[in-house]
Amino acid sequence: MTKAAIIQRIRDIGVIPVVRASSADEAIQVVDAIKAGGVSLLEITMTVPGAVQVIEELTRRFADEAIVGAGTVLDPQTAQACISAGAKFVVSPALNLETIACCHELDVPVMPGALTPTEIVTAWNAGADFVKVFPCGAMGGASYIKSLKAPLPQIELVPTGGVTLATAASFIQAGAAAIGVGADLVDVKAIRAGQPEKVTAAARAYVEAVKSARAS
Repeated sequence: MTKAAIIQRIRDIGVIPVVRASSADEAIQVVDAIKAGGVSLLEITMTVPGAVQVIEELTRRFADEAIVGAGTVLDPQTAQACISAGAKFVVSPALNLETIACCHELDVPVMPGALTPTEIVTAWNAGADFVKVFPCGAMGGASYIKSLKAPLPQIELVPTGGVTLATAASFIQAGAAAIGVGADLVDVKAIRAGQPEKVTAAARAYVEAVKSARAS
């Protein structure tokens, strides 16, 4: 799959589950539940034990059925390791210009984190394919995205932090290209309780929320 095709899939799906878990097995279980709900875009964070191996296993298992990316990538060395394992996109909570350059060199979409207008424009000018606005909830949520999009309509923003099923539509309507969703979707407690169907149902609900918001 080409870089352009991956970027388009991220836009089309519009929901990026930020997978954090206490073990590799737990991460894989929650991923299976999310994918069953129709979300075939998965961000495996570096806080998951054995995260690079998890990316490798999921990439091998799903092939083109899902786009597996790496999250919480703080430096180019980690980006390189994740891409070698099969990661199709790279996400960071912060802005590291060397990581952007590494992803460009390897022709992989990159989504650095930024918060202020200056940081966001710096990330975009450095070649970010999307900019993760984090922690967006702390800055006012959807209203902050709407304020940013007015002077910066060309920048593809992905709010993360404070995104829930109740707020998902408002972020999309404010102009977000996609939304990054943490514990409200990636519910490891449900997995531990033997209730993966709760995660699957939440994934379906997020897909519908994004679809409805775009249609309106």
